Amino acid sequence: MENIRLAFQGIWGHKMRSFLTMLGIIIGIASIITIVSTIKGTNEQIKENLIGSGSNVVTVSLYQDDWEYDMTYSPLPSGVRVIEDSLRDSLNRLSGVEEVSFFNRRNWSDFVTAGESRFSGETYGVDQAFFEVCGYKITYGRIFDQRDYDNYRKVVIVDRKAAASLFGKALPIGKVLEIKGEPFTVIGVAEQAEEFEPVISSYNDYYMYADTSAGAIFIPSATWPMVFYFDEPQNVAVKATSTDTMTRAGKAVADVLNETQLITSVSYDEETGEEIDEPGAFSYRSQDLLQQAQQLQEMSSATNQQLIWIASISLLVGGIGVMNIMLVSVTERTSEIGLKKALGAKKKRIRRQFLTEAAVLTSLGGIIGVVLGIVFAHLISASNGVPVAIDVPATVISVVFSMVIGIVFGMLPAVKAANLNPIEALRRE
Repeated sequence: MENIRLAFQGIWGHKMRSFLTMLGIIIGIASIITIVSTIKGTNEQIKENLIGSGSNVVTVSLYQDDWEYDMTYSPLPSGVRVIEDSLRDSLNRLSGVEEVSFFNRRNWSDFVTAGESRFSGETYGVDQAFFEVCGYKITYGRIFDQRDYDNYRKVVIVDRKAAASLFGKALPIGKVLEIKGEPFTVIGVAEQAEEFEPVISSYNDYYMYADTSAGAIFIPSATWPMVFYFDEPQNVAVKATSTDTMTRAGKAVADVLNETQLITSVSYDEETGEEIDEPGAFSYRSQDLLQQAQQLQEMSSATNQQLIWIASISLLVGGIGVMNIMLVSVTERTSEIGLKKALGAKKKRIRRQFLTEAAVLTSLGGIIGVVLGIVFAHLISASNGVPVAIDVPATVISVVFSMVIGIVFGMLPAVKAANLNPIEALRRE
């Protein structure tokens, strides 16, 4: 504590010199904090734009080779079982999975009409868990109940876009639309509970994130075969426990489906006649948006890492400045050092005093640099619209690192002061 008190006395006694000494540390730390905060904010924006705000839903779909199998244009796949409801409990118990929902989908629904109006959005055949898992809420009417499934009722729920497309401004509840000639009565209007609006800051962002869909309609999964005349493989919507577990949860569900739902074809070796197990061309895969976000984040961070290294050069310059000023301080206080050694002060006592002064000097510069870095980050955010997320560990590490710089670059002056000959030191003016 005495060394710290003496250090602050020395800094206060030479205010301008101390500030100029700290300037390199301040600029370096402020630059690093600004860059790191901007990187973190940009990465969070990328993740949010791709995944959505807090939805944590990943879709597991059937693929043939490297292409998602689209039942809109493709025939019923052979060798793939329909997912039985008994599998639901097993999937819900997987690590990272909160709840799952099974659904069918047609991406292009030009077979849906209401009078003269024709619908071109998506058609879903859903179970009772779908709206909860995918974050939908009913704004008008009611949701599907168990009687709709048990009695195979031809009822439908539409979202706001589909309602506007099919019925204009009229309230759609009770109206009838036709799906491939089969009449379905509208019982509800649904919308996303948390409407996600990505940050659009460029033309590329617009084409990547803008929602140009015509909306969606939902019918009970029990009535799906009435329209399409056969049972078919389903997709699985997986609600993960958190955004960070989406990848693990989606892969776990896909692995279980690949083990239980795919029928392995059997062929025979032409030479030996032995059976050869050949897996079919189909497989279930998760729509790994989190991985896509991470790839974009890595591309963004790779460039910014270079900026961090460049900013770190100023820390090196600041450390050299600290060493220089401490050497000057040793020269100025030669008589003081000699007197202390003559009175019995040991080398380590002298060394600790100068190391403490250097560490206090750089730590003070680090704290000022952190404050300025946070201010600059918010100024950049306000002027350019770049999101900012302050990284608390980075700020703590920056202050500790600045202290380490003081100790490392203050070592030479401290050792020089500790090794002074007390008799020669006392003789100096």
